[in-house]
Amino acid sequence: MTKRIEKVNELIKREINRFIIRNFELPEGTFLTITRVKTSRDLGEAKIFCSIFPKDKIKEVFFNLKRNRRLIQYYLNRRLIMKSIPKIKFLIDVGEERVEKVENLINKIKKI
Repeated sequence: MTKRIEKVNELIKREINRFIIRNFELPEGTFLTITRVKTSRDLGEAKIFCSIFPKDKIKEVFFNLKRNRRLIQYYLNRRLIMKSIPKIKFLIDVGEERVEKVENLINKIKKI
C-alpha cells in the first residue's frame, strides 16, 4: 500500500469518526467504532470497517449507517480537499470475532 493511500485511509477514518460523534444517534449503551478503512488504488471506493457493541444492536446500528451513507458521503465531499473522493461502503469488521474464536480454541487446547 502506498503512503498516499495510507494517508487517505487515515483521513477518511478520522472524518467519519468526527461525523459519527457529532451527528449520529446511537442507542443507549451502544458503541460504534471505525476500525479501519481500505481504499482502492484508484481512489474509487473506500470500504469502511465498523465494530459495533453489543452484538444484539449490530443490525439496528448498521442499518442506520447504511441509511445515512449518502449524508456521510456528502459530509466527506465537503470536508476533504481531494481531486476524487472515494465512494464509501460500510462493512462489519469480523476480525475481532475471529480473534476471539481463535483465542477460545487455543485455551481449550491448552486445557487438554
